[in-house]
Amino acid sequence: MFACIFTNQHNMHFCRSQDATELLHEDLVLVEQRVEPAKKAAQVLHKKLLGCMQSQTGLDAEKRMKKLPLMLLSVSMAESLKDFDAESSIRRVLEMCCFMEKMLASMLADFEMKVEKDVLEPLNKLSEDDLPEILKNKKQFAKLTTDWNNARTRSQASTGPQAKQDGLREELEEAWRRLESIKDQYSADLYHFATKEDDYANYFIRLLELQAEYHKHSHEFLDKNISELKENHSQKGESLFKVYGEPLLSHLSRSNREIAAPIEECIHMLLKTGMTEEGLFRLAAAASVVKRLKSCLDQEAVDHSDFSMDPHAVAGALKSYLRELPEPLMTFELYNDWFKAAGEKELTEKLEQFRVLLRKLPPENYNNLRYLVQFLSLLSEQQAVNKMTPSNIAIVLGPNLLWPRAEGSALFDMAAASSVQVVMVIEPLIQYSSSLFPEGIQTLMSAAGSIPTCDPLLLVIPPSLSPFKSKLSCQIKA
Repeated sequence: MFACIFTNQHNMHFCRSQDATELLHEDLVLVEQRVEPAKKAAQVLHKKLLGCMQSQTGLDAEKRMKKLPLMLLSVSMAESLKDFDAESSIRRVLEMCCFMEKMLASMLADFEMKVEKDVLEPLNKLSEDDLPEILKNKKQFAKLTTDWNNARTRSQASTGPQAKQDGLREELEEAWRRLESIKDQYSADLYHFATKEDDYANYFIRLLELQAEYHKHSHEFLDKNISELKENHSQKGESLFKVYGEPLLSHLSRSNREIAAPIEECIHMLLKTGMTEEGLFRLAAAASVVKRLKSCLDQEAVDHSDFSMDPHAVAGALKSYLRELPEPLMTFELYNDWFKAAGEKELTEKLEQFRVLLRKLPPENYNNLRYLVQFLSLLSEQQAVNKMTPSNIAIVLGPNLLWPRAEGSALFDMAAASSVQVVMVIEPLIQYSSSLFPEGIQTLMSAAGSIPTCDPLLLVIPPSLSPFKSKLSCQIKA
């Protein structure tokens, strides 16, 4: 009697023994068959993918990079090139290869960090945590199904006293309750697996996307730099590295300079012949002359005598260098801060805010800005002759010293940077350079002192350099 009621109540057929699968909803039967293969695939592929990694997992990008074979190759190239003289073509090529291998190592370290985060870690969690928990519940479900079947068989076969039959019935009811509980949990696990299966498959798509992105960037980097390497290598005697368009710190580190070559060399020449030139930096020079001077500066082989008598070309080459820097001399980071400081109404507070921002500049940016602004200040002192007031200088040079990070049209950004706001920043820097850069004049005079001078030059030395006239006179006599 109990068996029939129990059977009808739970939609079960007691006429035969049932296994765990038969107790599951039919939608879950196929899902259940995919759990074990998914666990096996996740385990095997996690292990194989881990074997493809060239860096040690769990480290940050810099530490990974140091241990990569590509980085060790780069270090060996750097060590090897030291044995060659500066004119050796092998040395020049090794310098470029050293840089390129280091960049490739950096790209690889970044790629492997992304693979670890987006693929390896999820696969490991899937194979070691998520799926084993489902399989554990599957095993428990199968065991409790067997227990229930055994209890049901004993209950149906019982012919003893009523008390014994009642005991067997209670045992059967308890076995069913336990089975129902684990069945609900196991079914929920399988439904969850079914809803997440597409996400699990996406781990492998993500791997391919990361590989595509890595290989694309590596190829673009190699293609661009190999072309440049071959072009420069074919031009015997020319510098392998370009100065124009190169990051400031890279150029200074490579050339062992404190002041960038175009800034220093052009100012040397302008101090010699350009201080009284009307409209300096405002009037354009012959494009061919500017291009030739830029080429010489790229090769770090400038004959001052070839260009000093064309100060507008020299000024054009200097403007071009500042404009072609990947980041403005006054930096992207401080772009808005400069405008905010320039907006201070009280001069004392404005200059103090400028000093704060100057201290925030990277040392190489500060040194080169100081050198340039001090020169511009000297140039403005000859405004009665050259017509270049601090305001005029700020108008023509400001957009080349400060512009926003490009987010849209570069032309639009440059136009925006040419606003009166930039003039409000650059003009006070020039006007109050001696206060903002108290050490700058000595640096500039060191440069000026190295230039061969003649009597006419003393006529155009600005008043701020008057204490050094005797020094220049001594050079003339010498």
